[in-house]
Amino acid sequence: MHVSLGHKAYSPFMNRLLIIGAGRSATALIQYALDKATEFGWHVIVADASLETAQLKVGNHPNGQAVWLDADKPDYRHDLISRADVVISLLPPQLHYEVARECIRLRKHLITASYLSQQLVGLRDQVEAHRLLFMGEMGLDPGIDHMSAMQQIHRISEEGGTLHTFRSYTGGLVAPESDDNPWHYKISWNPRNVVTAGQGTAQYLEDNKLKYLPYNRLFQAYQLVDIAGMGSYEMYPNRDSLLYRDIYGLGDIPNLLRGTLRARGFCDAWAALVDIGLTDTQFPIVDSENLTYYEWVNAYTTGTRGTLRERLAEMLQIDPDGDVMEKLDWLGLMSRKKIELPNATPALILEKLLLDKWQLQPHDRDMVIMQHEFEYTKNKKQYLHTSTLVMKGDNSQDTAMSRLVGLPLGIFARLVMTGQIHKTGVHIPVMPEVYQPVLEELKQYGVEFIEQTLQLN
Repeated sequence: MHVSLGHKAYSPFMNRLLIIGAGRSATALIQYALDKATEFGWHVIVADASLETAQLKVGNHPNGQAVWLDADKPDYRHDLISRADVVISLLPPQLHYEVARECIRLRKHLITASYLSQQLVGLRDQVEAHRLLFMGEMGLDPGIDHMSAMQQIHRISEEGGTLHTFRSYTGGLVAPESDDNPWHYKISWNPRNVVTAGQGTAQYLEDNKLKYLPYNRLFQAYQLVDIAGMGSYEMYPNRDSLLYRDIYGLGDIPNLLRGTLRARGFCDAWAALVDIGLTDTQFPIVDSENLTYYEWVNAYTTGTRGTLRERLAEMLQIDPDGDVMEKLDWLGLMSRKKIELPNATPALILEKLLLDKWQLQPHDRDMVIMQHEFEYTKNKKQYLHTSTLVMKGDNSQDTAMSRLVGLPLGIFARLVMTGQIHKTGVHIPVMPEVYQPVLEELKQYGVEFIEQTLQLN
């Protein structure tokens, strides 16, 4: 992910934008793109496996077009990409590679919100050779987290400070006024990612020592974090904080941690789901469509004495009348309702259940919290600087998550299509010529960090 300036590689007269994916996170992006299409005379194509979803997002806009796309079909994909100047992919991460290869063949620029995979990084030489730009991690987390963090890291360095601690936390949550369930959580982004979050081993730096947290202990080892103006939240470390040590220019920093925020009480209950085995993605449950949730969960327990609730509590070594069991019971894990999902893995069964129980109701508001903490020394004095962003959505369609994922993508696409970005290669948004204009325009949409500096000695 080396950043090179490259050369001005493309005409400022681009007017064809393809957005692949019209799901939960695409709403604000599509609206932004259509607004700019009116201003600049663009043609915006929105492609999705559900034509109805794409049509609902595009509406009757004269500069928009909704089309059906099966992203696994090369001919359909080729035809659509050939009709664009810039492609924004909101497909699942594993599908970006084929889109990227098509973009190289057809000489198209590519922007995604997903983590930059090694497969995409491996295309760097071809992207450079064709003087193209592939920008990954251009959403919320990853995306706004990179840009806002780098803005402060560069500022501290330019002012003569030496950074020795960087911590960054983000949470897609439910707004307090819409919090009406015991988990204090509702789904505002990809439900599959909610279920599989944290799988793998988290690694970070603490006092210049490597720390590892395997998945089976991750949600039991959460920390409490105070968010300015919002109170205390639980935080569990993300999978690989060390990945960004060199990218952020923090090669010698002794403390580095990126984490995910959840409401108090969430992590203990989620740890129970992990311990039972309900987040497993590896094997199908035989005859799952005919099982009840009770029968499914009961199969994980041993013995026959007592109720299922009591057996689960004994297995998890928790109070059968405690908060965790109340959360599990509320989900419906012990109900006699049929699963009605054939050959499903435990993770898919759990996802189906959560989509129902954690659904945002039409007037519910989601909430995104992001906070960075920078501890640094300047002129022999120590400081703690915090950058805090809190944004709430308006309803289940106009969500904070959709805005914060979609707007950076749209803004960056506008900069590319109007000839204001001259980079080539494969990048993430950590350079000033990218993050400065994007963060500045985001302020127009209420995306602004509250900055606070405290002297520690």
